[in-house]
This record gives sequence, structure tokens and C-alpha cells, in this order.
Amino acid sequence: VLHTYKGNKSADKALIAAEYTGVKIDVPSDFEMGVTNKTPAFLKMNPMGKVPVLETPEGPIFESNAIARYVSRLNGENSLNGSSLIEYAQVEQWSDFSSLEIYANILKWFGPRMGFMPYSAPGEEAAVSALKRALDALNTHLTSNTYLVGHSITLADIITVCNLNLGFATVMTKSFTSAFPHLERYFWTVINQPNFKKVVGDVKQTEAVPPVASKKAAQPAKPKEEPKKKETPAAEAPKPAEEEEAPKPKAKNPLDLLPPSPMVLDDWKRLYSNTKSNFREVAIKGFWDMYDPEGYSLWFCDYKYNDENMVSFVTLNKVGGFLQRMDLARKYSFGKMLIIGSEGPFKVKGLWLFRGPEIPKFIMDEVYDMELYEWTKVDISDEAQKERVSQMIEDAEPFEGEALLDAKCFK
Repeated sequence: VLHTYKGNKSADKALIAAEYTGVKIDVPSDFEMGVTNKTPAFLKMNPMGKVPVLETPEGPIFESNAIARYVSRLNGENSLNGSSLIEYAQVEQWSDFSSLEIYANILKWFGPRMGFMPYSAPGEEAAVSALKRALDALNTHLTSNTYLVGHSITLADIITVCNLNLGFATVMTKSFTSAFPHLERYFWTVINQPNFKKVVGDVKQTEAVPPVASKKAAQPAKPKEEPKKKETPAAEAPKPAEEEEAPKPKAKNPLDLLPPSPMVLDDWKRLYSNTKSNFREVAIKGFWDMYDPEGYSLWFCDYKYNDENMVSFVTLNKVGGFLQRMDLARKYSFGKMLIIGSEGPFKVKGLWLFRGPEIPKFIMDEVYDMELYEWTKVDISDEAQKERVSQMIEDAEPFEGEALLDAKCFK
């Protein structure tokens, strides 16, 4: 008897293994996560209260890989565990690899976005980077192998594909997995095998990564106002209107309270957009003529984790997402982001113009990407730094000796 909730992809490992070995497994339909797994009877089988748990005549087994291994051997040795000692070890190798390197990092990516654990942008970056390294290793192995071990499905394929299924269903979009074509071929080939389909049904790949769960608790719905009843003379007189709290005026952004600046940001943005030729003589000269070091500040930014930027479209999407989240600062800033290099790892460098002498606090607080960059204030008295600003504004190529993959403007 397998105790689990419906749709648990970890429980699928044992159920698929059972299809291959002819083992009959019952799955109670009345299992309720958060209720059944907290009963004394369940906690006696697994003190952690986690699922799945396999109840056998010899005693309970928990941990999904252990359950799948037990089921794969229950009717005697078979091809699911390899045909030799070395193949058996390789089945164990890939089973552990997919759980520790693939499933664990998918969970670190998916879990925080769904609010199951605290969200951290650097943590997500690290998890996605580690996942890509693991998928790349798996993709390389599958370049010359139809299955992970030998020439037929083994327990390694069952465990690995079930682990991958969580990623394909939740966070690994087509644009993400297309970098691993042999892995894609392998996944869709195996997941559509008859014994897999009996358990998992039709599998569809997610079309989008879920947004980060909101940190703010949902506000209770405002109750509908009941129509006012006509008061009787004995009723208590209503309180004077003067006692009702007046609505508080919306707080002004501190940047709106700064002394006026001779530099008008919209004028610069128009000049940048409308200059189609002689950019250095018109737009760059115009920028330095307008620039007000008292009312604005210039900043270089360098991405902290450039060694992870191995795939061009992933890097471009990362920068695009950052610029989208900067939208709240559009009134007070102008930015250029350069993606540098002809092959990975790509470097991401930026130049930003902000209203005020420092990076506005509300931007640092609200845009989590800011923490992923090293920020350095530009010293315009240094001619080399000033020239670097000019080159970044005009998308000079080569930039610092390297080709530009792309340049994005925020205005």
C-alpha cells in the first residue's frame, strides 16, 4: 500500500517500477495531505510525516528512491537494475545524480517561487546555475546513449524522468530546455512509454516560470455596506463628520523634494532617441552639456555572477527581467546594459543615471536584482571613466576589447 497524495511525482517512481515488474500497489483514495500524514498511525510508519510511504508485510519504507528500489526487486532481479555489477552501480549512480543534482535544484528554484520556502534572488541564481550544469552533463551523456544505462529502461531512467517531470511541469520552459536537445529527446521518449503513461498520463511542459509569490498577505475583502436604515428618534445620533479621519495624502517620493536641476531627464531621453547619425558629436556632447553632477549621479554596475552566464538567451532574458523590474524608477533614471562577449561566459555591465547624489533607496529596496550587481559611482573628474560612460551610452564596439552580444537601453 502506497500512502501519498494524488499527483505526487515522487510517488510515480514506485508506481512506474511496479508496472515494469508486475507488482500490485494499492493507493488509498482517501489520503489527505496535512491530515492523514499527521495521524499517530502514519507517524509510526514515518516519524517525519513525509510522503510517500510504502506499507509492506515486513514493515514500512519511506524515501521515494528507496521505495522504488524495493519495488524494482520485489519479484526477483530483473533488467531494471542492470545486467551486471557495473550496470547495477551505474543505475545507482544516475539515480543519485538525478536526485542530488537535478531534483534538488529544481526544488530550490520552484519552491521559493510558490511560497513554500523563503525567496532569495542569489539563491535562485545559484540553483538555476547548478541545475544547468547538471543538465548539461546529462545532455552530454545522452548524445550517444538512448537510455542512461544499457539499451533498455532501467530504474535510473524511471527515477531521473520522474525528477525531470517536476521541472518540465513547473519551471523548465521550452526556451530553457532547448539548450539541451538530447535531454529533451530522452525525456519525451521515456515519459511517453506505455508503462509511464499508465501512471503519469499526458505530460505538458510549462509555458512560463511562475512569478515569485507575493510577500504581502492578502487583504481581507471589504464587506459590502448594508443600506442605511432610517433611524428612529431613539437611535443614537451619528458622530459628527468632523470626527472621521481624513484620508492621508499620498507621501511624495523624496526625489521630488530635491532642489530643481537644470538637467531635464526627458530632454536627454528625447535627444538620445532622436539622434540617428553623428551620435558622438550630437548625443554624447549633448549629454555632457546637460549633465548636472549636483542633481544627478552616474553609476557603473557589474554583474557578480558572470561565470554563470553560459547561455546567450538566458543571459539576455536575465537582463530583460531586470529592466522590467526597474520600471518603477523610469521617472528618475536612464540606463544602458551591455551584454559582452561572443561566447559564454558572457559579461553583463551597465551604466545608470539616477536623480540625486546616491542610488535611490526605494530602488534598492524594491528591485531585488540590484543586489546581484557591484555598484561603483562614476568620478567624472577622471577622464578615463568619463570616456567609458560615453562608450557605454553609444554602444561602442568592441567594448573594452570584446564584441557586444547586445545592448539594452532603459529610458
